[in-house]
Amino acid sequence: MNGTLEFDELSSGEVSSEQALALFDELEPVNLEFMLGRWPGHGFPTGHRMDGLLEHFHWYGKVFENTETVHPLVFQHRNEKQLCLNPIWFPLRMAARSPVSMSAITSRVFDWAMPLLQTRRSRARLRMTEYRGKVSATMVYDHKPINDVFRKIDDNRVLGLMDQKGGGARPFFFVLERIVE
Repeated sequence: MNGTLEFDELSSGEVSSEQALALFDELEPVNLEFMLGRWPGHGFPTGHRMDGLLEHFHWYGKVFENTETVHPLVFQHRNEKQLCLNPIWFPLRMAARSPVSMSAITSRVFDWAMPLLQTRRSRARLRMTEYRGKVSATMVYDHKPINDVFRKIDDNRVLGLMDQKGGGARPFFFVLERIVE
């Protein structure tokens, strides 16, 4: 089956991690140049503990200026300004869809704290890595044991898989959609 058609069919609701991995394996790899630009994002629900968490905190996506200058966590602040946040402040092991993390109060506190957590410095870079038998563009965090591996859905969308050391058997999936200027 065509990877784009399968993605469109599966993206209408929550899928299993196994279905998402099968789709990911079917999609084409991408090169570094393909990833350059601004990429708004959203989750690809698989029942992972992080599903919906980034969106709850107004995650915008990622910005790839060049292979050495990558902003992995860009959020939309209440004043409509986008802020690049330093991933070092995010305890991903503790992230979960819990009543506390998903509460309106937590979201408001995070929105207030965003300016304190921001950085102007790049906090990741792009490299070609092999994952599940294919070499593809991968975002490597500077200070976290995390690699985000990308596969092509179509000319302006990628399916990302967060490969976190010690993160368990079920990866977190997300979709990035390129801003076409």
